[in-house]
Amino acid sequence: MLHRIDQFSDVPTVCRGGVVSIGNFDGVHRGHVMLVECMRSIARQLGGPAVAFTFDPHPVNLLRPEQSLAPLTWTEHKAELLHAYGADEVVVIHTRMDLLRLTAEEFFEQVVRGSLEAIALVEGPNFGFGHNRAGSITTLNRLCTAARIPLEVIDPLEIDGQVISSSRVRQCLAEGQVELAGRLLGRPHRVRGQVMTGAGRGESLGFPTANLHGTDTVVPGDGVYAGRTELVGKSWPVAAHIGPNATFGEVNRSIEVHLIGFRGDLVGRVLEIDFLSRLRGTQKFTSATELVEQMRRDVEQARGIGKR
Repeated sequence: MLHRIDQFSDVPTVCRGGVVSIGNFDGVHRGHVMLVECMRSIARQLGGPAVAFTFDPHPVNLLRPEQSLAPLTWTEHKAELLHAYGADEVVVIHTRMDLLRLTAEEFFEQVVRGSLEAIALVEGPNFGFGHNRAGSITTLNRLCTAARIPLEVIDPLEIDGQVISSSRVRQCLAEGQVELAGRLLGRPHRVRGQVMTGAGRGESLGFPTANLHGTDTVVPGDGVYAGRTELVGKSWPVAAHIGPNATFGEVNRSIEVHLIGFRGDLVGRVLEIDFLSRLRGTQKFTSATELVEQMRRDVEQARGIGKR
């Protein structure tokens, strides 16, 4: 269950006395999955709940707002994933500056021992906590040893000789490498947004598109993609264009998705799109006819990929 709290004292009773992992879990990638699975295994041995403790918004948004980035997953989706991979309870605390000013020792006493009453901890080797992340995994090990709380440190997971991390996933998405991002995540990267009324140009060309606005996760780099979405109880293959439409002289970046085979009004709906593969980069065509011919090829390719 997802529990949103404002104060440490708000931690529900059901989340106390368990095996805990604390982190941002941005993207809930395969490295996070390994950690959560270990947490669940230990929780079953010790008899308490497996509890993931996370933050909203990401602390960097408060500490260094000029460096703030959209998350890889929105909070509700993050909680769903953490539950699916083994967490019994997910606690999301509203991040505030007074929380971020706590020293590592204060955080350990007030959160780990006080509010959560943790009976064991599971973290990665790069875990940092307390003001300015001054507390390291060595600090945590020292505090856990003194408090007689078992600490399990999970080695990082690698793919292609590189550690899986949220920053690596972000880099892949920025470069349009959605397939590699999917390998790191263990599932396709998902973007959601609300459909708003557009220029209607796609429909006039024979390929009606839904214009997504208000996206609250990382959007892949410019290009044309194959994807998939769930709507009215059915899976639909998707052809998506991200970036400005240079053929018609547009300069603003947009997200236009064509649900292949779907007929109906999507305005006002919230769509969640899984990005499966990048088909090509964006380009400027010399005529609408040339654009339509390429769109036909894109749609057929996306249809095949989206139905796999």
